Amino acid sequence: MSGTKILWGQIGVVFLIVLTFIWAATQYVAWSLGFQSQLGPAWFEIWGIPVYYPPAFFWWWYFYDAYAPTTFNIGGIIAASGGFLAIGIAILMSVWRAREAEDVETYGSARWAKPDEVREAGLLGPDGVVLGKLGEDYLRHDGAEHVLCFAPTRSGKGVGLVVPTLLTWPGSAIVHDIKGENWQLTAGFRARHGRVLLFDPTNARSAAYNPLLEVRRGEWEVRDVQNIADILVDPAGSLEKRNHWEKTSHALLVGVILHVLYAEEGKTLARVAAFLSDPRRSIEATLAAMMNTPHLGEAGPHPVIASAARELLNKSENERSGVLSTAMSFLGLYRDPVVAQVTSHCDWRIAELIAGDVPSTLYRVVPPSDISRTKPLIRLVLNQLGRRGRATDPSATDRKAWCWVTASPSTNGGRPSCRAATHGSTSRIMTRPARSRRDTARVASAPAWR
Repeated sequence: MSGTKILWGQIGVVFLIVLTFIWAATQYVAWSLGFQSQLGPAWFEIWGIPVYYPPAFFWWWYFYDAYAPTTFNIGGIIAASGGFLAIGIAILMSVWRAREAEDVETYGSARWAKPDEVREAGLLGPDGVVLGKLGEDYLRHDGAEHVLCFAPTRSGKGVGLVVPTLLTWPGSAIVHDIKGENWQLTAGFRARHGRVLLFDPTNARSAAYNPLLEVRRGEWEVRDVQNIADILVDPAGSLEKRNHWEKTSHALLVGVILHVLYAEEGKTLARVAAFLSDPRRSIEATLAAMMNTPHLGEAGPHPVIASAARELLNKSENERSGVLSTAMSFLGLYRDPVVAQVTSHCDWRIAELIAGDVPSTLYRVVPPSDISRTKPLIRLVLNQLGRRGRATDPSATDRKAWCWVTASPSTNGGRPSCRAATHGSTSRIMTRPARSRRDTARVASAPAWR
């Protein structure tokens, strides 16, 4: 019960006690004096007994005390005892109100957990994300929920939570580590127990990753390519609605990416940019090649590719030029030779990373000076990791757990739809159920691009 309700109850109880005892004193004096007419008219009667106004006792005491002092003294004792009782009740209810105030939730109900509550919450287990220390025991969270640590810069988020977690986490992990500090502190140790990868799109020695090779051939290919085009068209992750040029360039990119996957030697985003800007032929010839290439063998051109090319050919020359220039503006990053090299092939695959037999750790490092420039690629990688990392078979019981660690005090790649990274000075440690072996087998059985 809230303190305000107790206060009003306290006032009401005290008032009723005082009123009751004063009324009792009045009736006692009237009864002792034989309900004489000199006492005045009664307020009302009950079963023939006159009932007087409660404060009438004080009037009688003032005027008639000399005639019956003993009677009025007893009446005074009755009235006074009510006052003392009311004071006692008021004190008890004040103590009650003070105790309730300790648990007031006006400004929140958070408090430090007690040892028994920590134990009941399962935070004293041997595995999980490190949260802190209680006495000699480490606090660990091994559930499916996300864990957020929000604290100022240089307050110990990394050395207190992130580093201990990476040094004790037995499964795979994906580490968003812009400054490379966690790579330097934990990669050597984790390399003893599994595979360690450093992904830096500005470093030619980085572990390579080609987003197009994660497109699953067959029934998933259009969906996967559309997801890639979504990120290309919205590199900053800030678009709520697309304009005409962004919508039409999205459709063009879907068709071109599928064409490159089916018919071109280099199945990369750099090759997509080169295909659209080939100086040896006009855009009309390029679109004609997309429409006439037998992507499906005897079945002829791929319908999505052919329709994307025909859609652009049906536009006027000026509009076609605008759509092409918009699409090319989203591919400028992949003309960088280093970025093109890092995205030319795959040294690691998502299925192996999150559900492989050997634990793998991916450190995603980008120099702060290149964060803005490489944001489209970083968002694309995060998006694919988030989408493919979600379990698609809820009935599977043989899932592995993997850890996604975000430890960055600066902008970290925009707003991916998988909500894997956020802005702000935070350390965010997330654990998600990984794809089951059954799901991994489904992905691995999909035909590879050749």
